[in-house]
Amino acid sequence: MQSRMQNPAVVLSDAMPAIQSLFKAVHSGGVDARTLELVHLRVSQINGCSACVDGGAKSARKAGVNDERLATVAAWREAPYFTEPERAALALAESATRLADRPDAVNDEVWDAAATHFDEKQLAALVLMVGVTNLFNRLNASTRQIAGAWG
Repeated sequence: MQSRMQNPAVVLSDAMPAIQSLFKAVHSGGVDARTLELVHLRVSQINGCSACVDGGAKSARKAGVNDERLATVAAWREAPYFTEPERAALALAESATRLADRPDAVNDEVWDAAATHFDEKQLAALVLMVGVTNLFNRLNASTRQIAGAWG
């Protein structure tokens, strides 16, 4: 496989610092880094972004996510390795990523479950993480970025 072009966020030099600022904001929201990494990984799996799945698994491992959780995040509903707050974050991430799958993309049940475990600032961080991850997934998948190519 060969990429079609460099990542657009690299080609347009003002884009990457803006995206990095968003990531910095996400990480200042008070959500545990492991939860954020699991959200990033799950969204990237849904979108089929190999570069982000590869990078996300590495980042999650670096943040302290163990191999059992990495191996089962795609089946988090059936796996015993996730906390209730992580499950709520993953459900929110899936709903916010699969917007067209249902008329009420993020229904009250999903939102309320997340709001039980996360305050407004943390919810903002989770929603931004989903959005930024979806952005990167779309950039990478459209241009066929190669898993592992970014180091």
